[in-house]
Amino acid sequence: MKKGFLVLFLASSIICNAQNGKDGDWISLFDGKSFAGWRVNEHPETFTIADGMIVVFGERAHLFYEGPVANHSFKNFEFKIKIKTTPGSNSGIFIHTEFQESGWPKKGYEIQVNNTHTDWRKTGSIYAVQDVKEAPAKDDEWFTEQIIVKGKKITIMIDGKVINEYTEPAEGGRLSSGTFALQGHDPKSKVFYKEIMVRLLPD
Repeated sequence: MKKGFLVLFLASSIICNAQNGKDGDWISLFDGKSFAGWRVNEHPETFTIADGMIVVFGERAHLFYEGPVANHSFKNFEFKIKIKTTPGSNSGIFIHTEFQESGWPKKGYEIQVNNTHTDWRKTGSIYAVQDVKEAPAKDDEWFTEQIIVKGKKITIMIDGKVINEYTEPAEGGRLSSGTFALQGHDPKSKVFYKEIMVRLLPD
């Protein structure tokens, strides 16, 4: 094999492995410049990009990952994202979900993003399943929210600290497989997201 073809082959293999998560490394889901690999349902104007961030500000809408990584169907994984909330804002991150044209996603779980909104379920809550009553982060400051799903267990971490762990019962529950979605909650909520990463875990 000629050197040039070998380099091209290795580069293609690295890209393919990264998309499929075979190397076990963190894989970026957001390029910081475009919505490539993402699809918004209702009110697309709710989501914009500025300075490498996804800005969520507007009517209810959800932005679903539909890109090539794992064919946007995740089962066991570590997901992490940097977030900055503003006073009174509300948002969320859906896991094991799927695209739907409108409304609150019916499939999967919502992991709450809310530090000072009037909703008492705060950041890190597995919404209306196992909730956090005291916000583990502050408005106007970047924090990292990490979501780990392994089998029937969900672990939520904020800045490296475990704040919520939930294990589904042996029968029932909403964990299966699916994609991620970011939530635009209401016109008064402004939230920033960046550095969206995933690492696939073995079944």
